[in-house]
Amino acid sequence: MKTGLILAGEPMGLLIAQSEGSLDSVSGYDLAVAGAEFNVAVGAARLGHRVTYMTKLGKDPFGQRIIHVLTANGIGSEFVTWSDDKKTGFMLKSRVSEGDPDIFYFRAGSAASTLSVEDVEKIQFSEYTHLHVTGILPALSDSTREAVDLMFDKAREAGLFISFDPNLRLQLWPSQDVMVQTLNRLAAKADMVLPGTAEGRILMGSDDPKEINAFYLQNGAKAVVTKCGGDGAFVSTKDEEYMVPGFKVETVVDTVGAGDGFAAGVITALMEGLPLKEAVRRGTAIGAIQVMSRGDNEGLPYPEQLKAFMER
Repeated sequence: MKTGLILAGEPMGLLIAQSEGSLDSVSGYDLAVAGAEFNVAVGAARLGHRVTYMTKLGKDPFGQRIIHVLTANGIGSEFVTWSDDKKTGFMLKSRVSEGDPDIFYFRAGSAASTLSVEDVEKIQFSEYTHLHVTGILPALSDSTREAVDLMFDKAREAGLFISFDPNLRLQLWPSQDVMVQTLNRLAAKADMVLPGTAEGRILMGSDDPKEINAFYLQNGAKAVVTKCGGDGAFVSTKDEEYMVPGFKVETVVDTVGAGDGFAAGVITALMEGLPLKEAVRRGTAIGAIQVMSRGDNEGLPYPEQLKAFMER
């Protein structure tokens, strides 16, 4: 059977500082594209899968740049629409030699925040086998929350495998309570949930991978894969649980995008019919590759690069 992955999210222009220092002190930036689901789409497409991405863009240079990158990676853009009056969001990211970079968003009231159920109604979900969404899109507005709910419902009706990464962005939500309730409700509709240990502490009160996984299994997920940083990932299904160790990272260059690379690895392996343990192993490999590369998705590998890294 021909597989296909559909994603929805907010891609943004990304300005990466060319030198280390605070964002208000650096004088030059490199232009790229960012966005959690966007990164997963790029990762899956580079590994040879049919990928379609839904979003809404402003009629501005950032929007045009995003289309160029989608096209360059062979990602379907038939469900990308354009806003006449809203702009594409963008963000600034500092350059660091250790630790996480500083990030500043310019995304309030963006074109993507106006995505709605009308956009979802245009999708023929029967043409796909997998749906991946993160907790960022439903954080943007009431209309995007409604759109994501409808995507989950239509995908489930059509028999798609649904993966969900909570990907917390507290600053985008009206309150932490709304965030927790919404994301846990969406997670209960997913086949596979991909939290991190720090997210578990906020969403269900524990950073213990076993407790996190048990919580989401009880809520309705069929599989839960909790990311444990460089240690790897802890996997639970109703039948088994196990730890998949991480790959050795020589030098951490940029931690942003590692979780998205991980998701791309797990999803594509499952699309290829590999067992879950092998899928998670691929995910840990791509996560390791990504943190050794500058930018949010530039380091995502092609098949030959992934194969060489995993064999080494």
